[in-house]
Amino acid sequence: MVEYRAHQVFRSASVVKILIALDHLRGRRAQAGDRALLQRMLRSSDDKAATAFWKRGGQAAIIRRMAPLAGLTDTQGPPADKPGFWGYTALSAADVVRTYRYLLEKAPRAHREFVLAQLRRATPCGSDGFDQYFGIPRAVSRPWAVKQGWSGFGLTPAEPCGAATQGLVVRPADLGIGRPVLHTTGLVDGERKIVVVLTLQPAGSSFRAAAARITALTRQVHRAAG
Repeated sequence: MVEYRAHQVFRSASVVKILIALDHLRGRRAQAGDRALLQRMLRSSDDKAATAFWKRGGQAAIIRRMAPLAGLTDTQGPPADKPGFWGYTALSAADVVRTYRYLLEKAPRAHREFVLAQLRRATPCGSDGFDQYFGIPRAVSRPWAVKQGWSGFGLTPAEPCGAATQGLVVRPADLGIGRPVLHTTGLVDGERKIVVVLTLQPAGSSFRAAAARITALTRQVHRAAG
């Protein structure tokens, strides 16, 4: 196992969508069309879908339910003044690894198979037009199952994704608000290994530069893990 600052806390961006999906699948809040909405949220990181499930699940109550269930020790809901900002959930690399272990080892089989099926089908472009194929998808050969996260690069990408670009709380956490985050997480090497790389990028970083940095770092992590 290779790790570095595994308990450093970052704002989750879209990585929290795995917890949102697992919580929804465990509950009794199903409505017509939920399956398709969950697919969009997990495959294409659809923010509107995440917001819908976040509201229906009681916002941070989702985190309060899932954290003890999955054994998460660093994860907490968004700041009290931003209850609707699911992407401001605080988490660490160690807790993302625990989330994947929960998914693989303890989640009901039907839930595991559904979530993994979507992560295996991660689309090259997110619903917001950002390129999702940074980090693991570019650094590690298939098969993989991934959930990416990005925040702080604006509402629309400077270079829209397309054919050319595919390829329990004691105190508030420091979420690095004001600087962009870029995260790559998932299962690799036949889904036998978990890779989690969470980054807080320099202020003003372009998405392209940040994606290049995290992809290079992911290659190093993957090689070091053997």
